[in-house]
Amino acid sequence: MKKLVLIFSFLFLSAEIISQTSIINNIPFANIGPSIMSGRIVAVDVNPTNTIEFYAAYASGGLWYTNNNGTTFTCVTNNAPTQNMGAIAVDWQKGTIWIGTGESNSSRSSYAGVGVLKSDDKGKTWQNVGLKDSQHIGKIIINKMNPNEVVIGVIGHLYTPNNERGIFKTTDGGKTWKNVLFINENTGVIDINVSPVNPNIMYAASWERERKAWNFKGNGENSAIYKSVDTGNTWSKISKKGNGFPTGDGVGRIGLATFNDEILYALLDNQNLRPAKKKKKEEGLVKNDFKKMSKEEFLKLDNKKLNSYLKDNDFNKKYTAQNVKEAIKKNEFKPIDLATYLEDANYVLLNSEVIGAELYKSIDGGETWEKTHKDFLDGVYSSYGYYFGTIAVNTTNQNKVYIAGVPLLKSDDGGKTFKSLNKENVHADHHAIWIDSNLKDHIINGNDGGINISYDDGENWIKNNAPSVGQFYSVNTDNKKPYNVYGGLQDNGVWFGPSNYKASKRWESTGNYPYKMIGGGDGMQVQIDSRDNETVYSGSQFGYYYRKNLKTNKQINIHPKHELGDTPYRYNWQTPILLSPHNQDIFYMGANKLLRSMDKGENFKVISPDLTTGGKKGNVPYGTLTTISESPFQFGLIYVGSDDGYINVTKDGGVNWTRISDNLPQNLWVSRAIASQYKKERVYIALNGYRNDDFKPYIFVSEDYGKTWKNIQSNLPNSPINVIREDSTDENILYLGTDEGVFVTFNKGENWQQFTKGLPIVPVHDLVVQKDSKHLVIGTHGRSIYKADITALQKFNEVKNKDIVVFEIPKIKYSSRWGSAWNQWLEPNVPKITVPFYVVNGGTYTVEILSEDERQLQKFSVMASKGFNYVDYDVTFSKNKGKNYFIKKDTSIKIAKNQKYYLPKGNYILKISKGSISTSQKFEVQ
Repeated sequence: MKKLVLIFSFLFLSAEIISQTSIINNIPFANIGPSIMSGRIVAVDVNPTNTIEFYAAYASGGLWYTNNNGTTFTCVTNNAPTQNMGAIAVDWQKGTIWIGTGESNSSRSSYAGVGVLKSDDKGKTWQNVGLKDSQHIGKIIINKMNPNEVVIGVIGHLYTPNNERGIFKTTDGGKTWKNVLFINENTGVIDINVSPVNPNIMYAASWERERKAWNFKGNGENSAIYKSVDTGNTWSKISKKGNGFPTGDGVGRIGLATFNDEILYALLDNQNLRPAKKKKKEEGLVKNDFKKMSKEEFLKLDNKKLNSYLKDNDFNKKYTAQNVKEAIKKNEFKPIDLATYLEDANYVLLNSEVIGAELYKSIDGGETWEKTHKDFLDGVYSSYGYYFGTIAVNTTNQNKVYIAGVPLLKSDDGGKTFKSLNKENVHADHHAIWIDSNLKDHIINGNDGGINISYDDGENWIKNNAPSVGQFYSVNTDNKKPYNVYGGLQDNGVWFGPSNYKASKRWESTGNYPYKMIGGGDGMQVQIDSRDNETVYSGSQFGYYYRKNLKTNKQINIHPKHELGDTPYRYNWQTPILLSPHNQDIFYMGANKLLRSMDKGENFKVISPDLTTGGKKGNVPYGTLTTISESPFQFGLIYVGSDDGYINVTKDGGVNWTRISDNLPQNLWVSRAIASQYKKERVYIALNGYRNDDFKPYIFVSEDYGKTWKNIQSNLPNSPINVIREDSTDENILYLGTDEGVFVTFNKGENWQQFTKGLPIVPVHDLVVQKDSKHLVIGTHGRSIYKADITALQKFNEVKNKDIVVFEIPKIKYSSRWGSAWNQWLEPNVPKITVPFYVVNGGTYTVEILSEDERQLQKFSVMASKGFNYVDYDVTFSKNKGKNYFIKKDTSIKIAKNQKYYLPKGNYILKISKGSISTSQKFEVQ
């Protein structure tokens, strides 16, 4: 344990040192939304005596506070070491907040945490109080009789076994912890529920689960229900064979809700297979008919029926009954191929007939259990019950039960029958339910689309989507002026909007939100045809893409299928796509092979063999391409990387391929391959070990097409790398997006520095350098999109040895309304020019505003730190120094309504000095 504590302390110390010595601490980032689609909620905690006050925990977006019923939210974890939330609990009397970090929903985008965080001042400051190797935490219970006594359910690592899981308890406010329930290194605790009438009685749900990049098993014989009668000090297993609750390998995730000491509900993800049932004979040919069909039987099929089968199952139009029979006659393929053609790598996952969601009730404290309903709860868990498991019971009515799955369901008869509470403004996939025990029909729900509130038991909902907490997988930009930003989000589709967006509720009066939705599902990568900035390629998970014209709304679907007789393509969750920089009619798409279309996605040709290790048996597609990059120097010089660690290059458009990853760390996810825009032979590679609980940064460069590699990790702290980008003006500058933020190097990776101003520690999945505007655009997985002006930063290597440098100052358009408001109830219109400058040494500097003939008009001091700085100048001049000057120049001036003098139109000089050293820059008021 001491070793682990030392490791974590070192990691935080390294990040702190990078920040303290950084010359980029002052480069500001602005959040540019969007917020309307919100993001995934994992937990809520409501003040029981003032229910308009509550905290909402977003999966990778941090903890947010509202005291006006969700009209606005304030993030209280911007200064915390992570935004990855798992569970929260609040002592409302003292204002103490506990966070179990690391998301409890074990999805492919569930990020690990750093242990248990505690704040004694309502989130102003945070302290890590332990369980640092837990990674994922399911529940926190504060003893309402003794708030220093806290019980925590730890799920543990998602991808690898570990011992810090089970139930932990502290009796001294987190100073020390005792592991009061440990089952094994693969089984943790997902839920704990305390009796609302007796804090001594607790129930807990253990969960055996294991995720790999190629497989997820969310069930096991160690998934069970436990009970404590002594405030969590000791536990006994109460789900036993023969007492009515399922046991064995098929038991998945369990959610609990207690009504009192004896009455409780358990929501189970039952992964046992459903009993076989007789299927009605379907008309015409069906897939299974071909699995055991002989060649002779196939050739006797009626052509009309065979053509109907081909058409109904979306076979390529080139396949007809006649030519398919000819091919089978020649033994080019077999009848079974007409079945396997429809079975891609997701078939097992999406077509498993498991029992799914089941609700059980006990009225004797867990001694016996009874299922509350007769029929299957179809559609509640779909194929991914591991993602759900939340249940709530109204503590004034034991028969009023709510269960969360893909839909949100309500039962008024103790779970015998259910009604959906989903409405048009309520997102699917539900993870949090809070029931008001005092105000009838008041519910707060958390889902993949944020917070919803109802006051009529789910008949109508308010959507509370103020925070920008979108989980972006990718971002891109077009070349319009101002440019638009595009991106795909976790379970919230694909959107685009203006880069000059500023958060405002003004759109609510017009109904016109600045960002627009392009497509649904889990939004993935986006490519924009730069020739018209209207043709967009994007889509959803597992390679279901489309080409869409945003002006005409015309769309074609793109999902290439393998040739009949070949092995089905394997598409990654986030299938990579690329428009060729040489000809944007050419569109690349990665499966386990590289596919190329020469006609904008209408038709595809395979231009590679399988470029992966060949996949692995499991219920998640694996052995898939994850990244594609084509050199801007040469058409057909293409690099691809895969989820199983292979990197391949072709120099002739796919005719020949060479694997170039043999001398790199093996079996890692290739998160990015980038062909350099500065040197034909140069390529950058980012590898990611997160899916094996390996948090080291892997980043390499090759100057010879991948024959040899140089490690450029340098001083990067431990955090998996998702993306690397070159600067658009200086080949020495590189930008890096990791699971804990954004870094920059000015010397090709010899030293890295972290951006911090305006950016929380949040996973960053994608970066774009917008060349024309000189902006760095950041796609975060939890806090939507940020941007920064990097004009000054791009000149670092030119100015780094100069004492003071003032960069170009933007022009400002003069207004006679400066300092005035339309009426007395509005704030005056105050101008501002932000002046970027660089200094070698920190300290106090003097800023002077001079006329064109160098007469001083204004003077003030600023504190500057070593590196890049920004000073806001309000365009005023001193009455004493400037008034007489302008009168002599016969320039009309007048005092503004806010009693300030503003510069008239003209050219001016801004001078920054320290002692005898100074520098100047001209600027214009137009």
